[in-house]
Amino acid sequence: MNIFDGQSYFSFDALSLFFLFVIFVISLPSAVYSFGYLKGEYSSAKIKLSWVLLALFILSMALVVTVSDALIFLVAWEIMSLVSYFLVVFDTTQEKSVQAGTIYIVMTHIGTAFLIAGFLLMHKYAHGFGFAAIKNASALMPAAVRNITFLLLLIGFGTKAGIVPLHIWLPYAHPQAPSHISSIMSGVMIKTAIYGIIRFVIYILGVDSFWWAALILILAVISCLVGVIYALMEHDLKRLLAYHSVENIGIILLGVGLAMLFLAAQMPFLAVFSLIAGLYHLVNHAIFKGLLFLCAGSVYKATHTRDIEKLGGLIKKMPQTSVYFLFGAMAISALPPLNGFVSEWLTLQAFFLGAFSFSGGAKLLLGICAAMLALTSGLAAACFVKAFGITFLAQPRSRHAEEAKEVPLSMKAGMFFLSALTVIFGLASVPIVKLLSKVSGAATGISVSGMRFSLNNFILSPQIAKSNCLSAFWLGAILIALGTTGFIVYYSLRRKRPVIYQTWDCGYYKINARNEYTATAFSKPFRIAFSFFLLPYRKTQKIRESFYHVKSFAYETHTTPVFKKYIYDPVLALVFKSAKSMRRIQPGSIHLYLAYIFATVLLLIIFMHKF
Repeated sequence: MNIFDGQSYFSFDALSLFFLFVIFVISLPSAVYSFGYLKGEYSSAKIKLSWVLLALFILSMALVVTVSDALIFLVAWEIMSLVSYFLVVFDTTQEKSVQAGTIYIVMTHIGTAFLIAGFLLMHKYAHGFGFAAIKNASALMPAAVRNITFLLLLIGFGTKAGIVPLHIWLPYAHPQAPSHISSIMSGVMIKTAIYGIIRFVIYILGVDSFWWAALILILAVISCLVGVIYALMEHDLKRLLAYHSVENIGIILLGVGLAMLFLAAQMPFLAVFSLIAGLYHLVNHAIFKGLLFLCAGSVYKATHTRDIEKLGGLIKKMPQTSVYFLFGAMAISALPPLNGFVSEWLTLQAFFLGAFSFSGGAKLLLGICAAMLALTSGLAAACFVKAFGITFLAQPRSRHAEEAKEVPLSMKAGMFFLSALTVIFGLASVPIVKLLSKVSGAATGISVSGMRFSLNNFILSPQIAKSNCLSAFWLGAILIALGTTGFIVYYSLRRKRPVIYQTWDCGYYKINARNEYTATAFSKPFRIAFSFFLLPYRKTQKIRESFYHVKSFAYETHTTPVFKKYIYDPVLALVFKSAKSMRRIQPGSIHLYLAYIFATVLLLIIFMHKF
């Protein structure tokens, strides 16, 4: 359906409507949450400015996923990038916000430059920027041009999505933005890049090369592992969640990459099924990551710190926030019957079904990807055991944690809405999969009318009648029944045998916060296991009163930021070195500058004459 009959600038097909739904289902509770979050933090004028920027942010994202002209798409994309930059640097009093905003705006414009190059290549053959014209002309592109266009689009959209190694901006920008903005940026904005890949690569260019799919699958697996490993090392609650965005973008791209692989192999059913898995995890990640960022904002609002080492005991001070965070932690850890489990299970099933359909190198690649996805899920669960346990359980580790209070109603309302969706999107998987099949079919150009879905499981077709089946509803019912039974048995036994003695405490007279397990201690086994990648190092400092008596001992452990140190820092040093050398052509002479202008005009005349 197009808005204008004469010329189509907007289109509301199934793919656009799906992304519009994701945008508004996360933006609405985040906007409600902002009423309580912003109150008392900023002046009334700045709060009004934040609402204006929020409205522009939501509108620009809606434009990105509904326009049907590449030129207007770029304009909407740039507006979205600029508005999100202003939201990242919203707290201008903090130097970290300005630094994060600078890194973000530089990286996003690098990505935009690649998108412009890709769109210009497509325009050369389509003689226009309309999506329909580009799609019709894509078949006329030589193979080399199609490959170059694919790479340009992958880099451009991959930068916004946070695919490794283009993720460098994400752990800086997301933590510094206000928490309701972090929720939208992580839950929605980076997904517009996934929309771009599906729209321009799968729908418009069309997939006919196996190496396109293989490249995306490899980058996706790397993003999964790098994101979750770095998250395990983090003690800043919002940076931890930001790295999990990198991980989950990888999981989403596993579904997208599989769909591309099956399209190239002309396996329509598996292509639709794989894209269903990717889209399902896209909306699931938007829900539980949006929820977790709102919970992190509530913790920060109550304690004025994001360092989980300085928290603890918040389950008694903030019981509702603790429950909402637990729902988000279980969902992102892919624990049944919540929504994260369903989409990751579907993705694993797509890998298994694909492995049975291929042989040789493709089978090996799919097997490795499935194993890495399983490893990622296990590491994510370990990470959120740390995040929830150290933040909410045990005793408070700081005065701020001791004095924490539950957040206002508007903030709790936003968290409640998203936590309810983690349950709904887990238990209502069958109708959701059916709806997503239409979106997947529209995006791939495959008719799904003959693909039937079982009412008792979500693997789904006469073609795969003997596949492993699972009912999220009945699984949830069984788990609830088991949990209720265990709860009743526990309290029955507790009444009969009350505890009348103290727990053995290893010789300590009184257990306090200094005796508790820390996040650093929790992550040490993983730091050792992945030391080949993390390159950990430590600093120690002893202050002695005498040779035999140590007055104090300081211990710090850090990991090496591999991508920053070995990729971005050398590139940045080269840029600065080149900039200094370019200063030689700026001596301050007006005559020399006029000569530059004359030479440029002359070259342009020669260029125009030749072409």
